[in-house]
Amino acid sequence: MNLRDLHYLIAVADLRSFVQAAERCFISQPTLSTQIKKMEDSLGVQIFERTNKKVLPTELGEKIIASARLILKEVDHIKEMADIAQDPLAGNLRLGAFPTLSTYIFPQLVPLIKQAMPKIRLILVEEKTDSLLHQLKSGQMDAALLALPIIDDHLETEALFDDEFLLAVAPDHPLAVNKVINPADLADQELLLLDEGHCLRGHALQICQTYHADEQQDVRATGLETLRQMVRAGTGITFMPRIAIRENDDGICYLPFTQPAPKRSIGLVWRKTSNRIELIKQLSQLIQTAHTYC
Repeated sequence: MNLRDLHYLIAVADLRSFVQAAERCFISQPTLSTQIKKMEDSLGVQIFERTNKKVLPTELGEKIIASARLILKEVDHIKEMADIAQDPLAGNLRLGAFPTLSTYIFPQLVPLIKQAMPKIRLILVEEKTDSLLHQLKSGQMDAALLALPIIDDHLETEALFDDEFLLAVAPDHPLAVNKVINPADLADQELLLLDEGHCLRGHALQICQTYHADEQQDVRATGLETLRQMVRAGTGITFMPRIAIRENDDGICYLPFTQPAPKRSIGLVWRKTSNRIELIKQLSQLIQTAHTYC
């Protein structure tokens, strides 16, 4: 058994077809079938059930396939460490951000990274905060853009920029005539908020508490763009981070708050044990540059 055979094994498991797996691996179907059969014979177990119509892993086969995936992942990690040692600004860069930020910062950031670090293979991940933290600590991700503070003994953080909140209302809403929003203006108002799991929801609830506002209980949105459309349709009002505000956005008025305005602090987060500090330093500078374009 060798690494090549493990790649064959994974291909069959993914595609459930010896023909398609052979095409992926650039070998003939009889050759691939022979290698899989040799692997089964050497182990003394059946990895796949075969019929004329389908190929399915056996119960034990599923466990063997899972182990094969781990082995190949570790091999890739070894190669990546060697590449990084030779050139810190090369190899894969797995960067994450939560949805209410990634949609607006990534389009500005990607061209900057490609220009400044052409040897980097950028892998972008959009997930909620809890998932990003898990992937960071488990080594599945190199760095993530998150709302600070992040308190964790295994993680390092650097504050990059503040993202101020504005109040989004329809032009015919009574508050639309205001030049600024004072705490008294929101007293007893009901606001549209994001669904559970979004860190922006937590920020919004804190603002509601400060301004004595309430959440509109019968309606919740899954993303900022849905909130924007709901405001435009006159369903309600909401908080909108400045990074998500568009120029000439017909149908919505964005009203600033009196100072100190509510805001979220955005920072770059990475593992304290990371060996990619030089890359992370350059990345933080590029993110701040990208933010100026948003």
